[in-house]
Amino acid sequence: MKSVATALPAVFLGWLLNVLDALSYGTILFPLGEAIFADTGPDGIAIFFVSTVISQVIYSCRSKFKGGVGSEMIEVVPFFHKMAYLIMAQMGAAAATESIMATVYVSYIMSSVMTGIIFLLLGIFKLGNLVSFFPRSILTGCIGGVGVFLFLTGIEVSAGINGNLEYDIATLQKLIRLDTLPLWTVPLVLAIILFVMKLFSERPWIVPAYFISIMAFFYIIVAATPKLSLEDLRDSGWVFEKPQSGVAFYHFYSFYNLKIVDWTAIAKCIPTMFALSFFGIIHVPINVPALALAVQEDDISTNQELINHGLSNTISGFAGSIQNYLVYANSQMFIRNGGNSRLAGFLLALVTLATWMAGPEAIGFIPKMIVGTLIYLLGIDLVKEALWDTFGRIHKLEYLMILVIVLVMGFHDFVVGIVIGIILSSLIFVVQTSRISAVRAVYSGSIAESTVRRHPVHRRFLHEVGSQLRVFKLAGYLFFGTIVDVEKQVRRLIDEDEFSRQPIRFLVLDFRHVTGLDFSAAEAFARLRRILHHKNVAMVLSGISMSGELGLSLAMVGLFNSDEDDRFDTPPRVFEDLNKALEACENDQLIAFKARSDAISTQLGQPVTASLPVGVSGSPSPRATSLDASFASPRRNFLHQAATTTLEDNDAIPPPKWSGLSQPLLLILQTFRNYSDKDIDFWYRSVPYFSRLSLEQGSVLYSAGDRATGFYLLEEGILTCTYDLEQGSYQESIVAGTTCGELPFFAGVERSATVTVEKGGVAWVLRKEEWERLGREWPEGEMELLRVGLRLTSERMGAVTSYVLVNAS
Repeated sequence: MKSVATALPAVFLGWLLNVLDALSYGTILFPLGEAIFADTGPDGIAIFFVSTVISQVIYSCRSKFKGGVGSEMIEVVPFFHKMAYLIMAQMGAAAATESIMATVYVSYIMSSVMTGIIFLLLGIFKLGNLVSFFPRSILTGCIGGVGVFLFLTGIEVSAGINGNLEYDIATLQKLIRLDTLPLWTVPLVLAIILFVMKLFSERPWIVPAYFISIMAFFYIIVAATPKLSLEDLRDSGWVFEKPQSGVAFYHFYSFYNLKIVDWTAIAKCIPTMFALSFFGIIHVPINVPALALAVQEDDISTNQELINHGLSNTISGFAGSIQNYLVYANSQMFIRNGGNSRLAGFLLALVTLATWMAGPEAIGFIPKMIVGTLIYLLGIDLVKEALWDTFGRIHKLEYLMILVIVLVMGFHDFVVGIVIGIILSSLIFVVQTSRISAVRAVYSGSIAESTVRRHPVHRRFLHEVGSQLRVFKLAGYLFFGTIVDVEKQVRRLIDEDEFSRQPIRFLVLDFRHVTGLDFSAAEAFARLRRILHHKNVAMVLSGISMSGELGLSLAMVGLFNSDEDDRFDTPPRVFEDLNKALEACENDQLIAFKARSDAISTQLGQPVTASLPVGVSGSPSPRATSLDASFASPRRNFLHQAATTTLEDNDAIPPPKWSGLSQPLLLILQTFRNYSDKDIDFWYRSVPYFSRLSLEQGSVLYSAGDRATGFYLLEEGILTCTYDLEQGSYQESIVAGTTCGELPFFAGVERSATVTVEKGGVAWVLRKEEWERLGREWPEGEMELLRVGLRLTSERMGAVTSYVLVNAS
């Protein structure tokens, strides 16, 4: 009994809201302005109560919201009117009234069953998140359209206009007649007063108390004025007509007669039914999370609530009623006023059922201004939500779309409004998306460098010629709207003026952050390949797997097909990550550096073997070889000039006295020259501490976690260093003329990476025992090696950090 007493205030509030909603929603369920439906106000209220009772029982039994309140959807009214007019137009004026009523009624209940089945399927197959992809702006526009419809319906009901509100002189003359003007302006003024009151206070009792006050004030005036009678007020349009005596509360079931239904007219209504279902469905993923947040319910499943909505709508349809849903505002008030229990929900369903069974006689005593004020208030609230609350808070194009939907739905057609909304939403998505550049960043080769461990001289050369390499970091889904900007930026790069000022040799397109691409985007890349070919620019793709979606999409447009008539037309080179793509481009550039270094050594009368070794993985691309072979090329001249400048500025051409040196002294001098100022006599003393090590391809030099027992100088071959971290795997290449393993060795810690031999060769190793002996016998050499090791590590950290930042951007 205590729990019942606790729930009674909430039950009374919920019942009062249901009654008010029945008077506003239910009364106008059928278009009362048409003669056929003139007496269906009580039937609409009864249908409302049936739908509300069924939904309340379902939600009280199954919903995670124990105090959830179910009710008819106000949004169904304009759709139902649309179906009623479609049926009347299809069946014609000669059709029997009973047949029209049966067809309209069956279309109503069929739409409820259709909505319920769609809800059930979405919930059963756990597609609740899919519903969230419907643009909120379409729903907002539809809400505003319903608001305009309700406002116009308020005028129709209050003024007693037969048929739809026509925008002509005759209708205007009727509205401004002295006997009609007060009928629709008084409830409008009352609605505006209540609307303003709600702006200053959101207390739940204000709305019920306001309408009770209007009812009481109306009857006080009637009682205090002897010449006024209810019959006179009914005749003048101030009070609803009394229903026929003896009409049962279930009278609307008499409309159900499948034998006289016009199924052709029903078929005409199917698009409207789907539009109504669509409009109902997009409420759930919005209302459910919002209500969960408002009442602090954490264990909420959208899919489960979809199933609940499916059951309530399907059962409601088979019970001869209409759509319903979990009402956010009513549920929030009900729960906050003590109704957060399943018992309170069942009590609300019971009193609502009793109200329905009490019969429709009470409607003959309800002032029309009550219903008019309610309908006006709902219309104003919905228009405010759609147009005022969103003004200045959303993109201008989206706001324009909402405004168009509101106007089309409110003054023309609801289905057309939804279709226009979907079309405009798609167009706005394309426009807004295309404004966001798909080019995430653009880098030159001076900034974007691979993590290959190269000699400082080689790195300086690559930095000098980095302007001949461009990296385009692409992002997002590439489609016809975003690929235009990509193509425009590439074309600008190879424009005559720009290209003559700064020609490029390689264009790297990184797809690491690309989620997909359509046919138009794939075709654009094929077109860019042809344009780049005419400029002798090599296209390189990274972040792509040939067996993946991106690779297959690009292959379908023939991007990787070569022209048999053009031996220099080779397909773009494809790499799975940006690091490998940069390494390949750098290798091609270093070939030119090696050629220039050898040429200068020959001119000076020195053997080529004394020059710096250039280790490259793989073979140079045919495209790069053809570029290097093109004499009188500005790019080739620039490469040779950069190579010469780098060699001269860094004093990289070995002195003549080095020509007869044997290993490992020559390698030590070449490797340490940029990290130490010690001369040949100093480093000669270190030779006995290094031992030669042959490297077999595929062998493991050391593994992560091993004790560091050696510091390596690589004379020939290529090593691959692999770091397996919690954040992921990372690799770098170590080429001839560089070092390996210095930091763990000198720091005395375990190896942090695994090093394997990618290409066999020779290394010179300083082992732990020899290092300890060197420290005892030659302390000065020990300190110099430590300084060299720190400088090597500092350079490596800088190179790796730079690449990580570029790759992550």
